[in-house]
Amino acid sequence: MPNFAYIVKDAKGARVEGIIKADTLDMAVEKLAKEGSTIISVKAASEGAFKGKLSLFDKLMLTIYKIRTGVSLRTLVFFTRQLSTMFSAGLTIEKAITDLEKEEKNKRFSRVLRKLSDDIRKGFSLSEAMEQHPGVFNPLYVALVKAGEVSGTLHTVLDELSDYLEKIEDTRRKVMSSMAYPIFILIFLIGVVWALFYYIIPLFAGVYGDFGADLPAPTIAAIKISDFVVGHVFGTILIVIAAVIGLFLIYLTDRGRYVFDSFKLKIPVIGKVLTNSIMSKFARTFSILMAAGVPIMDTMELTENVVQNAVVEAGVRKARVMVKEGYGVANAFRRTGLFPPTLLQMIATGEETGDMDKLLGKAAQFYEKLVDSVIDRLTSLIEPLLIVIMAGVVGTIIVIIYLPIFDLGDAISQGFN
Repeated sequence: MPNFAYIVKDAKGARVEGIIKADTLDMAVEKLAKEGSTIISVKAASEGAFKGKLSLFDKLMLTIYKIRTGVSLRTLVFFTRQLSTMFSAGLTIEKAITDLEKEEKNKRFSRVLRKLSDDIRKGFSLSEAMEQHPGVFNPLYVALVKAGEVSGTLHTVLDELSDYLEKIEDTRRKVMSSMAYPIFILIFLIGVVWALFYYIIPLFAGVYGDFGADLPAPTIAAIKISDFVVGHVFGTILIVIAAVIGLFLIYLTDRGRYVFDSFKLKIPVIGKVLTNSIMSKFARTFSILMAAGVPIMDTMELTENVVQNAVVEAGVRKARVMVKEGYGVANAFRRTGLFPPTLLQMIATGEETGDMDKLLGKAAQFYEKLVDSVIDRLTSLIEPLLIVIMAGVVGTIIVIIYLPIFDLGDAISQGFN
């Protein structure tokens, strides 16, 4: 059962913080309400200070919860931009959200907006209301809104947050589009190989069986695999499904996710795209948080939570500990050995001049351009490379099938003897 971190006021008006177990966020809120507490905030524990204390089952339930309650990044971008525009035009936050809820076609998000407007009418701030929906508004989003509320610059923060989300969405779209063709070819290749083993090889196996010839070891192995595929169709499907589920559960563990994310960064070409994309997101996130006046330690913690790569998260976490111990920010990141010299130089210069937010914004632009450049090169190289790989795999299987025919004379003579 997932853990949820809560902040409430008890019957005497005292502020109380703690952790509560519940199947969903709504159930956690309901439990606290039944206790007579005035709820200030409730959020998934893994999203805050209690990150890393969840069991595998809790992580699985939290993942399912986010899938059930989350909305697309594009929907969130549009909402943030519209909210920023309407708030700047003079509408109250509650009125703006109510109007947006009436126009929202996504039923899931419409329910979230309705709950936001209800909570704001009850006296919650926008950030406190958003904090009740961690599947939609992540800690970074909530922290920026909270910073805007405290500083009185919510309209500016919402506008900057819109720009930030649009750039993140654009980079993600480019990376995903660069992966789409290789994934399609991989699926097509799996289909072709399966067809060869299910339909073609059994035909040749029957012919070779009639001759009674001695077959080469590669051909025998291919026929045995084919026999298994044909005779255990449902078993093969179950094995594939079990393997996918097993890999997913392994990925949910801290060690499994670290190994998988480390492997992704080492894939030729694709690893470079992912690395530059992560550095772009890191710099962009750090920049917008610093510009909003979020303290450096909170900035580092929030950035750690949004880079979405266990290796880089660990690096940011180590750097945060070092900064807490008295190291400079640039020196701390340099000691992790994970961050490129260009980014480290930008951070160091920003520390000296006090313009870290602006310099990291430029660093984000630099890495976004690198992503575009690598994707352009990848697009021009990947098609012929994948065709060669596919031809090599299919060609190898066909050669293995035809090996006995290369010595057909001997096979026929053995059949008549």
